[in-house]
Amino acid sequence: MALRKAKSVSMAYFYCDSRDKDKQSYRSLLLSILFQLYGQSKHFFKALSTLFLEHEGGAEKPSDAIVVQCLKEVLSRPAQDPVYLIVDALDEFPKNSGMPSSREQVLKLIKDLVDMSSPNLHICVTSLPDIDIRATLEPLTSLRISLHEQSEQTGDIISYVNSVVLSDANMRTWSMGDKRSVIDTLSEGADGMYERRTLRSAYVLIL
Repeated sequence: MALRKAKSVSMAYFYCDSRDKDKQSYRSLLLSILFQLYGQSKHFFKALSTLFLEHEGGAEKPSDAIVVQCLKEVLSRPAQDPVYLIVDALDEFPKNSGMPSSREQVLKLIKDLVDMSSPNLHICVTSLPDIDIRATLEPLTSLRISLHEQSEQTGDIISYVNSVVLSDANMRTWSMGDKRSVIDTLSEGADGMYERRTLRSAYVLIL
C-alpha cells in the first residue's frame, strides 16, 4: 500500500463474495481489475482509453476475450511498473453453473497470466483448499501457505473467541458458566468446520 501511494506500483484487489452475484462474475472481476489499474498506471490509462474509443465511446461492450487481451498486452510491456493482483476467497466463485463456470474462467485467467512470465506481475490468491483450485494453481505457485497446517492458527482462533465472548455487550448479562460453555464449544471446533466457515483466507498462493 505504501508503494502504491508512492505511485511506484499498481495494485488491484477483488473479493469474491458468495452473497453478492456481482462478486461471482468472471466479467466483474475482469472489469474491476482493469478499472482499478486504469487510475494507477499511465499504460492502463492509455490502453483503456483506446479500448473505449474503439467501442463507440462505451456504447458497445467489448467481449471478455478483448478485455483479457488488453490486460495481457499492458502487463507484458517492459516499461510497465510492477502490478500486484489480489484475488481473495476464490472458492466463493461458483463452479457448477455455466460452460465453463465462472470459477473455471477465473482459474484459466490466472494460469494464462502466470504463463506470461511477466517480471512486472505479482499475483496473490487466497482460498479454501478446494481440489480444483489446488490442482490448477499449485503447479504454478512459487509460495503456498496453508493456514490449516499452522499450529498457531488454532491458538489464534481460541484467543479471538475468548475476546469476543468476554467483551460482547449482548453477552454481558450471561453467566460465566454460559460464556465458558460457548468458548469451549467453539474452541473445540477451531481446527474443523468452525475454522472452515470463519477463515475464508485459509489457503494462500503467491504466483
